[in-house]
Amino acid sequence: MNMGYENLKIEKADNILLVTISREKQLNALNKQTIEELYELLIAEKENQTTSGVIITGAGEKSFVAGADINEFLNLDKGQAIALSERGHHVFNTIEDFPKPIIAAINGYALGGGLELALACHLRIASENARFGFPELNLGIIPGYGGTQRLPELIGKGRAMEMILTTQQITSNQALDYGLINDLVLKDQLLTAAKELIQKIISKSPEAVKSAIRAVNGNCRDKNGFKIEIDEFSKCCGTQNFREGVAAFLEKRPSKFQ
Repeated sequence: MNMGYENLKIEKADNILLVTISREKQLNALNKQTIEELYELLIAEKENQTTSGVIITGAGEKSFVAGADINEFLNLDKGQAIALSERGHHVFNTIEDFPKPIIAAINGYALGGGLELALACHLRIASENARFGFPELNLGIIPGYGGTQRLPELIGKGRAMEMILTTQQITSNQALDYGLINDLVLKDQLLTAAKELIQKIISKSPEAVKSAIRAVNGNCRDKNGFKIEIDEFSKCCGTQNFREGVAAFLEKRPSKFQ
């Protein structure tokens, strides 16, 4: 059941849609096409009466989503950077505002844009091999798909500052302690646990579930943090240090920031 998507694998059972991001050779990195496929799928499933909930996971055993596709960040001017960040915000807001529960089943690396994807989901379950982090400052940039806003909402400003500013990855045990994930399970039990959790939710009134999601999300929507993030992301994209960071990443060498 691929529904015509190149980078997504789709399965459905018991009204639960399992979406697997399938770019295993790239550690399931989010390129523009994958983001657009996710958006198209969610728009199509929003009113689908046979879909009561969604689980998002990554292909293979190493990675949920190990960031965005850095090759697509090369040579962005400020206008292009704004458009890229705004589109990411729009798609991830669509996930956060989806009227049916979306659970991230995190089966490995959730880094950069992958962690931002997980943060946009309503709930997160991780396997013991999962790792979480924002490496963007190593490239001379900041998270640009909502991460600077959603992470402190979830784990507090201090922990979020530490993760973003140091770029250090944390383990699944630390993520559970921080409140970044809702549950930690063995790797071979991940999808079973996600399905059990989503079954508890979809057994409730769908109207009440929708209203609860909207009410909880309404807590942050009168702030301007998302706009600030877009502006700051675009500024970083115009710097020499960003170009150096991307070049060093692609050349597999340490960055030499000015």
